[in-house]
Amino acid sequence: MPYIHNAPGWPSFNWNVQSIANRLAEARHKQGRLIGRMERLGFPLKAEATLQSLTEEVVKSSEIEGEVLDRNQVRSSIARRLGVDIGALTPADRNVEGVVEMMLDATEKYADELSAERLYAWHAALFPTGRSGMTKIVVGAWRTEKSDPMQVISGPIGREHVHYEAPAAARLENEMRAFLAWFNSRADMDLVLKAAIAHLWFVTIHPFEDGNGRIARAIADLVLARSENSTHRFYSMSAQIRRERNDYYAVLERTQKGDLNITEWIKWFLDCLDRAFDGAAVVLASVLRKATFWDEHAGKQLNERQRAVLNRLLDGFHGKMSSSKWAKLTKISQATASRDIDELVALGILKKDAAGGRSTCYSLIEPMVESS
Repeated sequence: MPYIHNAPGWPSFNWNVQSIANRLAEARHKQGRLIGRMERLGFPLKAEATLQSLTEEVVKSSEIEGEVLDRNQVRSSIARRLGVDIGALTPADRNVEGVVEMMLDATEKYADELSAERLYAWHAALFPTGRSGMTKIVVGAWRTEKSDPMQVISGPIGREHVHYEAPAAARLENEMRAFLAWFNSRADMDLVLKAAIAHLWFVTIHPFEDGNGRIARAIADLVLARSENSTHRFYSMSAQIRRERNDYYAVLERTQKGDLNITEWIKWFLDCLDRAFDGAAVVLASVLRKATFWDEHAGKQLNERQRAVLNRLLDGFHGKMSSSKWAKLTKISQATASRDIDELVALGILKKDAAGGRSTCYSLIEPMVESS
């Protein structure tokens, strides 16, 4: 099967400039408007928006590969590293800490050169046990001949479908040397366009035994942060890719089985990014809602348990809140949980939902958020 990395002239990609020009201009326009809007929020709200966006980025990038991370662990790990106060922190597993380390290194040190050693460190952070699931893998180094052929496969044993086969391990030193030289060059290329190409190029080389997709998305995030000249993140490209995962894999497969014209991939990447910018409105609304809530109740005396659970509700707690759930979350007796809740009802912060009796639940009295 011919693959793009075997095409004559690889890796001299080309694309139809005219067909992507409008998409690139629109993405840049939305990006500029979003950054301008978020920069007016002030530091505390920018930090909260960054926390929410990075949490989505880490969780959803792993979900794309079928790995489910504990959202509270991810959020706590990021908050601790960013110095954002979210109350009691949830202890994070080392695999969560590793993914967070990689993402923050990419987005906070976006101006730094990308090197093989830096990529090795990211890979080692993703696989702290030296295993992918139950399988021992080469960690913190390019894959070796033992992993050849490196294939992306789906389907049951005996009826596998090969979606893609990466370059042989013997080619990796030269392939990665060429990629890193291009990546670190100061060539006059729009950085959003560079993010699209870098994502495709890296995941096509597939230099590691596992984790290539997550690292490719981290590389794209690094370039996008560089395009904005900011460590603050207000949207999640991976969250949007997760929503469009089938299309993502389909366009990757078509591109990797095609020639060096990558116009279709660039169009898809720019359209997906455009939709990710639209999704940032959800983050903004959530941040403003939370800020308005605490402004309204700034003068009220609340204990740490109450503040912690209220923040959980503001962050999108799934399901109804009851005294038993409150007790479980805060590790207290149900009687104490009921007193905490009754105090908040009396203060006009919580309200009792319609269904009573043993199924009594409570919800927030929503603040009035002004639209901007």
